[in-house]
Amino acid sequence: MAVREIRIFGDPVLRTVCAPIGEIDDGVRALVADLIETVELPGRAGVAAPQIGVAARAFSYNIDGDIGYVLNPVLTEVRGEAVPTGEGCLSVPGLWHDALRHPWARVEGIDLDGEPVALEGEGLLAQALQHETDHLDGKLYLTRLAPEDRKIAMREVRESDWF
Repeated sequence: MAVREIRIFGDPVLRTVCAPIGEIDDGVRALVADLIETVELPGRAGVAAPQIGVAARAFSYNIDGDIGYVLNPVLTEVRGEAVPTGEGCLSVPGLWHDALRHPWARVEGIDLDGEPVALEGEGLLAQALQHETDHLDGKLYLTRLAPEDRKIAMREVRESDWF
C-alpha cells in the first residue's frame, strides 16, 4: 500500500461520476489502504478515490485524528441552510474560497465487510462529507462557489504554476 499522488484540476478523472463498488476484492482492499495512507498526511481532511486516479465510489477521511473510509457513500441528509464556508482542495492546490455547505451532514455506505455504515456530524466533518461525495459525483468544490467567487477562483487556477 502507498501514499498516492493527488490528481490536479484538469485531470479528466476528477470530472467523472464514479461507479459503485460491487464485489469487495483485494483490489478494493488495496484502494482503501491507499486512501487511508494518503489521507494520513498532515493537513488532509479527506481524499476521494478519483483524487488518486480511481473512478470508484470510495473516500477516506481524517477529522481531528479520527481516520476512516466509506465505500459507496451516499449523502442521505443535510441540515441547516447552506452557508459560505472556507474550503480548499488537494486537487486545486493553494486556493481557498468560501463554498456553500450545510452545517450538518450524513453519509451512508458500506465497509470492507459489506456491512452498512453511517457517518454524520457537523462542522469540518459535515463539510468533508459533502466535499468528498461531490468528488464522487465528478464535482470540484469550485462548483459550490458564488458566481463572482468562481470567476476569481478560475482566474487563480489559470494563473497558478501547476495548471
